Amino acid sequence: MIGEWVGGPEAARLCAGALDLPDDAREAEELVNRLAAPPEGRVAVRLVELDEAGDAVGVVFGSISDRDPALGHIELLAVEPGRRREGIGSGLLAAAERRLAEVGARRIRIGGNPPCYAWPGIDVRYTPAVCLAERAGYQRTDTAWNMTADLSQVSATQQADEERLEKAGVKVLRAGSDTPEWVRGIWGDGWAWEAAQSMGCWVAVRDGEILGFAAYGANRPSWFGPMGTAPAAEGLGVGRVLLRRCLADQFDDGHLTAQIGWAGPVAFYSKTVGARLERVFWIYTKDVHLPQTQ
Repeated sequence: MIGEWVGGPEAARLCAGALDLPDDAREAEELVNRLAAPPEGRVAVRLVELDEAGDAVGVVFGSISDRDPALGHIELLAVEPGRRREGIGSGLLAAAERRLAEVGARRIRIGGNPPCYAWPGIDVRYTPAVCLAERAGYQRTDTAWNMTADLSQVSATQQADEERLEKAGVKVLRAGSDTPEWVRGIWGDGWAWEAAQSMGCWVAVRDGEILGFAAYGANRPSWFGPMGTAPAAEGLGVGRVLLRRCLADQFDDGHLTAQIGWAGPVAFYSKTVGARLERVFWIYTKDVHLPQTQ
């Protein structure tokens, strides 16, 4: 029986058991908690499959894009490992598609709904999820990737870079309450929300003016991002200092590696902290229509 998920530990328990990659399973609770508390106003669909005893055996989270009301997202789909190949995943996916269509979706994407998301898409190592998407009629429409940084190797040149910034009149500080609004003015609501929700955020400041920011832990503790540098700071090396400050915090929090989520400038991260391309995500999309009524 499929019903509404109204909170509780079921989704985190299912994810911890169903996610095959250790880092995902380890952060299952944080992942679910983040998806359950998205930006204000987001239209969400959260369904759970219950067995005869009333125990949860599957869960799906979906939502409408904050930017495009005709685009729905399947953000999370997990099935109890012992109950796979029983059609539970297919049933939950179809039910979420119907709900999203009823609230305006005309296309549905299996992938993250930034700024609050679990993954950019389906990690290519989750073979059953890829098979389910293709069996349900989804087409692969994009590819995204994460980079992995070894946190024990990120501070080798930090002191020299910070001294160079200091000579240029730039100070590196913990972000203040005004940082999200500054971020909003340049990069929009999404990054501003992530900056506000982050576990830690650093800024570079010169003469009272913010020149750049970097944040981590907005969607889960081991993930870095977002990061941005204002045009006035180009060429100063602000970005690499802020990046290393965040990664050092994550190392101090007990993480051995950090995921640079939905990584953009691959060469920058590779050169600055030796990050490597590791997780690859396929993003799937299909058109949907409201069912015909008699």
